[in-house]
Amino acid sequence: MEIAMISALDISTSALVAQRTRLNAISGNIANISSLVDENGNPSPYQARQVVFQTDETASPGEAAGVKVSEVMLDESEPLYRYQPDHPLAINEGKWEGYVAYPNIDLTTQMVDALESTRAYEANVGVIEISKGMSRQRLAILA
Repeated sequence: MEIAMISALDISTSALVAQRTRLNAISGNIANISSLVDENGNPSPYQARQVVFQTDETASPGEAAGVKVSEVMLDESEPLYRYQPDHPLAINEGKWEGYVAYPNIDLTTQMVDALESTRAYEANVGVIEISKGMSRQRLAILA
């Protein structure tokens, strides 16, 4: 019984860490929704980050597995182009001459993802609280 409680806590903890990473990526995406230059000051629109989860295979045979972040991927989609020929970052030549490249980030999608991540986080906190309560009850019965 004690091993099952510890396992439940470990699984929920792994989910909390994974969802925190996801929420951090979403926050960065929203914060950079209008970023037109990269870290070096070069004209390059921000690329959204997508967190990829995978099953954590470190669990012993017969035990339930947790979750972990396998990678944080860059969104490789085409930027959004807006015609702004007077903008200092407007493209000077080629097909997109006079256009400014903006990050291809949909605020609605990011907000829905943030809500989903928050709800998953809250659910795992609930599991931890229930596991702690069951442990307290078990100790009260044994004492």
